[in-house]
Order: sequence, then structure tokens, then C-alpha cells
Amino acid sequence: MSVLISFKVPGDVDVFTTSLVDRADEFREFGQAAQAAGALHHQFAVGPDHVMVVDEWDTIEHFQAFFGDPKLQAFIGEIGGDSSAPPDFTIGTCVDSPDRF
Repeated sequence: MSVLISFKVPGDVDVFTTSLVDRADEFREFGQAAQAAGALHHQFAVGPDHVMVVDEWDTIEHFQAFFGDPKLQAFIGEIGGDSSAPPDFTIGTCVDSPDRF
């Protein structure tokens, strides 16, 4: 079964939202690399002082290997992430339910 991973990255939301346009090609490259590494779904949301990420991956190990890449960590810092505060992770194994869509 796949895993759902959600986490909040504290940081500068204005820098992040600007980077979605200014650095769109880099986001696409990381997205393609994530899919090749085992990511099934990916979505961002923003709060007043954080970016929220919701992902589905084939395994937690594949996510951990991808997320631990120093290039990705540097990119997160460049796009507004605060490296002094680690993300707050929530991880669970996907289950089927009658109301799933």
C-alpha cells in the first residue's frame, strides 16, 4: 500500500509564491524527479507562515531518500523555507474505504 505524507514547512510564504512563477522550471524538474523516485501525487497549500505539502508515495523509504537529497534541501531554503525549524510530518498508510475518491 502507498503512504500519505503531509507536512508543514515554516517560512516566507511570499518568497514561496513568487518562486512558483519565477522558478517554475525547477519545480517541474523536481516534480519529474519525484515521480521517477516513486511519488504518486503532490500538492502544495499555503498558510500565513508556512507551506503545506501533501504527497502520496509508493513507499516511505522512497520519500525519505528523495526528501533527503541535499539539492532539494537547498532549493527549499532558496524558495523561502526556514531550515532552522524542521518540518512537522504526518505519515500514514493508505487504506481503501467505501467513500474514497
